[in-house]
Amino acid sequence: MPYNRPVSFNLTRPWQGAAVVLAVLAGSTLLAQAPQTAPAPPPGDFLKRPPVTRLDPAVQQQMFLLPPGYKIEPVLTDPLIEDPVGVTFDGNGRMYVLEMRSYMRDADGSNSREPISRISRHEDRDGDGVYETHTVFADRLVLPRMAFPLEDGAVLVLETDNRDLYKYTDTNGDGVADKKEVVAAGFGRVTNMEWQPGGMVWALDNWLYTTYNPFRLRIAPGGKILREETDVNGGQWGTNQDNYGKTWFVDAGTEIGPVNFQVPIVYGAINVPDNFEPDFQTPYSAPGGLSDMQGGMNRVRMPEGTLNHFTAAAGPEIYRGDRLPADLQGDLLFTEPVGRLVRRAKVVVTDGLTQLKNVYPKSEFIRSTDPLFRPVNIANAPDGTFYISDMYTGIIQDAQFVGPGSYLRRKVEQYALDKQHNWGRIWRVTADGMTPDRTRPQMYAASAATLVQYLQHPNGWWRDTAQKLLVLRQDKTVVPALKTMVRSSTNQLGRIHAVWTLEGLQALDPILNRELLHDADPQMRIQAIRASETAYKSGNVTYAVDYRNMTRDPDPNVVIQAMLTLNLRKVSGAVAAIQAARDTTQSRGVKTIAEQLLKPARAIGQPASNDAGMGYLNLTPDERGSLQRGESTYRELCFSCHGNDGMGTPMAGAPAGTTMAPPLAGSTRVTGHREYVLRVLLSGLTGPVNGKEYNGGAVMVPMGANSDQWIADVANYVRNAFGNTGRPYITPEQATLTRRGSNRRSPWTLAELEPLVPTPVGNADAWKLSASVNLDAANLMTSGRWDTGGPQRPDMWFQIELPQVTNVAEVQLDATAPTGRGNAGLGGFGGLGVSGSRGAAPAAARGGAPAAPTGPVVGISGRGAAGRGAAPAGSGPAAFVLTVSSDGTNWSPPVARGQGTTPTTVIAFRPLAAKFIRITQTGTSPVNDPWAVQGIRVYETKR
Repeated sequence: MPYNRPVSFNLTRPWQGAAVVLAVLAGSTLLAQAPQTAPAPPPGDFLKRPPVTRLDPAVQQQMFLLPPGYKIEPVLTDPLIEDPVGVTFDGNGRMYVLEMRSYMRDADGSNSREPISRISRHEDRDGDGVYETHTVFADRLVLPRMAFPLEDGAVLVLETDNRDLYKYTDTNGDGVADKKEVVAAGFGRVTNMEWQPGGMVWALDNWLYTTYNPFRLRIAPGGKILREETDVNGGQWGTNQDNYGKTWFVDAGTEIGPVNFQVPIVYGAINVPDNFEPDFQTPYSAPGGLSDMQGGMNRVRMPEGTLNHFTAAAGPEIYRGDRLPADLQGDLLFTEPVGRLVRRAKVVVTDGLTQLKNVYPKSEFIRSTDPLFRPVNIANAPDGTFYISDMYTGIIQDAQFVGPGSYLRRKVEQYALDKQHNWGRIWRVTADGMTPDRTRPQMYAASAATLVQYLQHPNGWWRDTAQKLLVLRQDKTVVPALKTMVRSSTNQLGRIHAVWTLEGLQALDPILNRELLHDADPQMRIQAIRASETAYKSGNVTYAVDYRNMTRDPDPNVVIQAMLTLNLRKVSGAVAAIQAARDTTQSRGVKTIAEQLLKPARAIGQPASNDAGMGYLNLTPDERGSLQRGESTYRELCFSCHGNDGMGTPMAGAPAGTTMAPPLAGSTRVTGHREYVLRVLLSGLTGPVNGKEYNGGAVMVPMGANSDQWIADVANYVRNAFGNTGRPYITPEQATLTRRGSNRRSPWTLAELEPLVPTPVGNADAWKLSASVNLDAANLMTSGRWDTGGPQRPDMWFQIELPQVTNVAEVQLDATAPTGRGNAGLGGFGGLGVSGSRGAAPAAARGGAPAAPTGPVVGISGRGAAGRGAAPAGSGPAAFVLTVSSDGTNWSPPVARGQGTTPTTVIAFRPLAAKFIRITQTGTSPVNDPWAVQGIRVYETKR
């Protein structure tokens, strides 16, 4: 439904992510290095044209194209604000504007990190819709990316290139923050402009979510900050939630737009092939574009000179207000500043699966013919409308994408776009016949009982803010009123908010929770399952029965939630229950989600980071959690001897180069077999290391009094920090086995310990590999990968024949792993691998150099999965037994058995002499995928 009607506009929103989509990724270059001067001019028209110039807001207002019935009007404009990248509102409706005033003031991005940016605060005291009172809440900031209001005068703030999340507080009520304190260290990172967190949303589940960070935070009673790992959300510039608590993200870097939205991100990054209707990623800007796309002519629609594919999707918002047409409710809005437009997508849920559709085929919700219109964020407002943050600037890409001689630099020079900066507008979108709600929020002074009533407000902003403030206050006098609302209200959304407010007040009792598991409203049953997870995590495992029973619910959406909870919480019997749900349903949604839970796929989005200090994005949630805990322990205890850089702390008063402890960085002992670092952590180490004495001979004190999880966490951190790449990851169960296998009561010496640590078996080029099926591929030296060629069945086997009888202690089998999971390389631990498939890149993605191999690496560069295109799906054995033989005829009873894992199956056993090693598959894969082997390591002990 194309349209062509000018209008006016304005906007607001709790800084849902924004950090502006500045520096948007364009083209297909996914965060590549800055373009360098080309040997020849890039193709395109670069004739000098009349310069683009600033228009008065009233003139710009007439250049918008909106659907019939919609209008757009200015709320705040330059010079009062500059370079706005997002807005948020506190409990009294005061608007905070993030102003990135140092952003791209010339084509080279000179002094872009200069601390001249700010967060301004604006207040409408007379309720006429005009913000007439202005203060600078926080000044002298570096490109602020987040301003999230909490209590009266308290705002969470994150700056660019800062690792810490701060709380700024106005203690005297003058509108200016005078107190600053760290509330979450390690929250941000120092890296490329796109690769840093932006935006924050207090979701329905009382957790705080942001873009980029693969974890969520929670403000517990008393102010303690809790943290839980999630999957990589893929978001770059903004996040928000819908009425039922699902978080929404968009990502400029992948040129996809919305990402990972099938289920709440805490349950995984789940996508389906038809996430979008055909052509969804094609934008339709107003004609008469400048062709100023970082991707060059490949991203230009000719002859219009407009953007032909999303490259800068940002600032998402599900419209949840009450002063715009009802058919807009629940639709997803997001911006495309390179395309100078706002997309409106209809969220269509069918049989438990979500698909996005452009509401205006071959057109867009909001477009402009003003080339400086740069919408970067959208926010639901207290007045029931939504606000748009318009940077109103010439250059929207970061300097690395506007390098001298590049296509984009030439377009910038052609139109003098570099001369237009430090402008900015906030717009409000309204509709004919619908007046914005002029009621002034006064929630900070409101009683708890009044806030409870706001949970039923028709505007989602009021509901969200009331819930947030009730949970922050922890006033349990409202618990009876909340329970009454849950049981008696006819307002579905009010009931849902009341449930989660009870959860946030630690007052959702099992009796009420179980009532809701049988509620007539399927959405209430879904919320009841999610809310019960808090009690389950705290030890009430009786909900496991309820979760398994709910997989037989008549509503597919409820079944999907039950499966998600079973999987996330690792509930006993989860796999069997999910399989049964998949096999007995006619629901495509249940089948699809079940398949992905049984065999997770990789997230869509940007999982990489080049920040050497914050690099745990490419790992599983369990791995990230282990590394984060290990890092915390290291920085509390270990750094004093080993140093912040893992090179050893210099010893005061000693000759240069003398350190308190040996270096961990680059240590092949540390990154080698896990037994070395586990035994040292459990029992300690004394005596010389590499001929040098440290700290009077006491190299490492015993740490065995700590839990096995603690031991595994520290071990994982030191094996993967400082540029180390020690894989596979150590589990608490492996630490338990090491503890049980050693009764050591005094620290080891290196001479005592080294013979006990398994070492890689050499001469891998002399190994003979065979299999019960697909025999030709069993020789990984030539094939690069073996798999069963079909679903794995019991009695399939894979066999290794060593050159001679060896005292074997362990076998590790690598299956195909999801790209980007961070494996250190198939040969990185010694053994038989494929050096051309998955090697150093994941280590580099975590900011460190790949570690040197700890054993022989045998393979053929360029072969394997990378050399022959994408490998078919494959995993570790569903279950296995391992047997050995000295002659290939007489086989031992099983010496090890267990469940296989992906990407690496570790099979450890008591050392024994063997020449032949056979792994026999004994189980059935829940997703009928093949058993694959892409790398092998065999370890031996010397005694």
